[in-house]
Amino acid sequence: MKISFTAPMKPLDHPVPSGDRTMGRLIVRALESAGHDVRIASSFRSWTKTGDENAQRAIRANALEEADRIDAHWQDEGYRPDIFLTYHLYHKAPDWIGPTLADRFDLPYAILEASRAPKRKTGDWAFGFAEADKALQRADMVGALHNADAGCLKPVLPQNRLSVILPFIDAAPYQTVESRPPPSIPLKLLTVGMMRAGDKTRSYRVLAQALAEVSDLPWHLTIIGDGEARDEVLALFPKARLTWLGALAMEELPAHYAAHDLFVWPAIREAFGLVFLEAQASGLTVIAGDTFGVPDIVKDQVTGLLSAEGDAVSFAGNLRKMLENPALTQTMGQAAARHISANHTLQAGARRLDDFLARAIANHKSRTTS
Repeated sequence: MKISFTAPMKPLDHPVPSGDRTMGRLIVRALESAGHDVRIASSFRSWTKTGDENAQRAIRANALEEADRIDAHWQDEGYRPDIFLTYHLYHKAPDWIGPTLADRFDLPYAILEASRAPKRKTGDWAFGFAEADKALQRADMVGALHNADAGCLKPVLPQNRLSVILPFIDAAPYQTVESRPPPSIPLKLLTVGMMRAGDKTRSYRVLAQALAEVSDLPWHLTIIGDGEARDEVLALFPKARLTWLGALAMEELPAHYAAHDLFVWPAIREAFGLVFLEAQASGLTVIAGDTFGVPDIVKDQVTGLLSAEGDAVSFAGNLRKMLENPALTQTMGQAAARHISANHTLQAGARRLDDFLARAIANHKSRTTS
């Protein structure tokens, strides 16, 4: 199948790494591994941090010019995809290119990772919200990456055009680790997160508060991550119990996951967290916040322990349970590895995407022939 792909929230060649960019790249890899011919239609970015309508209208005008450019290129080349696929749509990053080209070439149009916040229907983001809704209405299939997002999409999409496509990773680098030895004493805790202002710093604060609650027990924390809030974040933790490794390349991460016993991250406002998939693939038990899509990928009481978002006391209680029962980290970690192997590998993602695209094509055919 020939697939034309774009990511208006954050193009795949954007220089700043993020979970969003990683997930977009994984989607393309999964599709290619299933034998599809994926072509990046454009690196145009529609995301803006301001809700100013004039600014968003200017972005729309530029997006439509980009659609004209792609149209002309396709015509010159004699190229016609089987489907247009957009990754990540919401009020800050509407998609104008996909719907425009889908209409001009009579293509099935699908959206992966769509989110919708009804409170943005009015106010500063009203224009972007309305434009994103137009794309949703044009889409032949819409995929949410977790059930919380799906719940916000259900009021505006019929059941046959909405599905949940759970996230996935290339688990192989994490699964090559030899069988885990018994847990260390003290337990080796690991967290991986960028050090930037806002929700990431809030997560570090909650983690520090929770660890202070269990300071009577032995533990050691390793942090992988860096950013402009580095000094503020590192000052939150006792130096004697902290190892900071800075930002590391993706290929360096599996060895560090394998060298630890427990993955800890409060996940404030986290969509789902690829780090939780990586940790579980490595056989690590997860202690996390029960945020958005996290409970869709971390099975509470089976592969990890979840607490209410931002609740440092509850998070500390889950930490204490593991610190006082080190063998439990091994039992849950083994369950975590099995869970990822069964549900969240690149191969599992490819199967879900195949079905998703087939449904989009069938819906388009039904719509255009009825």
